[in-house]
Amino acid sequence: MSKTRLTSSNGAPVADDNNSISAGARGPLTFDNHYLFEKLAHFNRERIPERVVHARGTGAYGSFTLSKNLDHLTIAKFLQESGQKTEVFVRFSTVGGGQDSSDYARDPRGFAIKFYTEEGNFDLVGNNTPVFFLNDPIKFPDFIHSQKKDPRTNLPNPSNMFEFWANHPQSLHQMTILMSDRGIPASYRQMHGFGSHTLSFWNQAGERVWVKWHLKSNQGIATLTNEEAEKMPSHGAQADLIEAIDKGDFPSWTVKLQVMTEKEALNYAINPFDLTKIWPHKDFPLIEVGQLELNRNVDNYFAETEQAAFAPSNLIPGIGASPDKMLQGRLIAYQDAHRHRVGTNFNSIPVNAPRCPMNTYQRDGAFAGMCPYSGKPSFQGSEANFYPNDRGEQGAAVPDSSVSAPAMPLLEDAWVGYHSQEQEDYYTQAGDLFNLMDEVQKQQLVANIVGGLSQANSSIQARMIEQFSLADRDYGKRVKRALEDG
Repeated sequence: MSKTRLTSSNGAPVADDNNSISAGARGPLTFDNHYLFEKLAHFNRERIPERVVHARGTGAYGSFTLSKNLDHLTIAKFLQESGQKTEVFVRFSTVGGGQDSSDYARDPRGFAIKFYTEEGNFDLVGNNTPVFFLNDPIKFPDFIHSQKKDPRTNLPNPSNMFEFWANHPQSLHQMTILMSDRGIPASYRQMHGFGSHTLSFWNQAGERVWVKWHLKSNQGIATLTNEEAEKMPSHGAQADLIEAIDKGDFPSWTVKLQVMTEKEALNYAINPFDLTKIWPHKDFPLIEVGQLELNRNVDNYFAETEQAAFAPSNLIPGIGASPDKMLQGRLIAYQDAHRHRVGTNFNSIPVNAPRCPMNTYQRDGAFAGMCPYSGKPSFQGSEANFYPNDRGEQGAAVPDSSVSAPAMPLLEDAWVGYHSQEQEDYYTQAGDLFNLMDEVQKQQLVANIVGGLSQANSSIQARMIEQFSLADRDYGKRVKRALEDG
């Protein structure tokens, strides 16, 4: 049986992979050690910069199967006929910690899905919670800084977290979820997923509706207390997902939608584009539309999971954005983060590449080359690198006006400027959530809050107690009493 020859990166065979070239057995190395230099240079670059958020994660491939025709709502081709199956890649993650953190931190979990559709990739980039801490992207860097390690000690600092929350009541709803019994999922398989943002659908008639995506775990929900989480191995959630798929125990989620008309949005009691708020199910019931299943692990964690690049701006005909301010900011920020972290042409990497032809006039940069699925140059080779041109009949790419989204109306007499959202009601839904909890859940919530809030100063504590009381008087009383009891 012939052996496979070891080569350098240019394909040339390697003569010796154990010894560097030196001037004599005991002499210095020489400059013609090009293979040594290649190995060391590549080793130095084996790790791309880790994500600022969602750094620690794991992913798998699977499929989404549509169970309900949605052609009356959207022209998105993968949502037309019941039974359609679309390949997906899903990445789960913690949010605040780096690669050195634990899978069992009290932290939201990222739940990002890349749908490889015939008209391009649609990325649903959400979390395991239906809301978020913010409704304006200008606060996102500040929020993440407050949740990261302290700049002086490089240690976690709960006081910083509560100082931010005390100054931003918009965080109260999500913070209540985070500190509740659902703050630490037992596994990625046993948690729900949410698109969180409001997205839009439009149909062949140009009619738009607003939608929210929900993914309900078919494995049920399982969570951990702080004490239970401390006993878990740091890579436990990643191992759990890999092992389940390897043995054929494929995790799945029931996919549901909430749908709101443009007219309903204009007159609804709450801002439907505020990421800190849910749409009550009694007003906008969940509609089951399909099943998501994960059934194949990655072959190489770095090449696939680590280089996977999800972006809310990866939209397709029939699915669009909304006036959600946080979403608007993410449409820009995510693509920019990927270009910095992975490279200009990150969509040429197989895990990110569309399964349909990619025809752009973008040129050059790192990873410029062949589209891995169409076999065609993703950057046009020697063809026209500008548009418009006179080469449409020779196959040069041209726009298709038939996929245009319907025009989106602005508020009447809207003025461009700084519009404060401080007067929004950030308390009612947090109070409603508190009142859905049983006594054990309320006790756990208060204990989790006080564990961190007790490390903050009296001013921060007073402002947080005021927020809890505005949500529900008993909520505030319990936290205040627990702080006083020490």
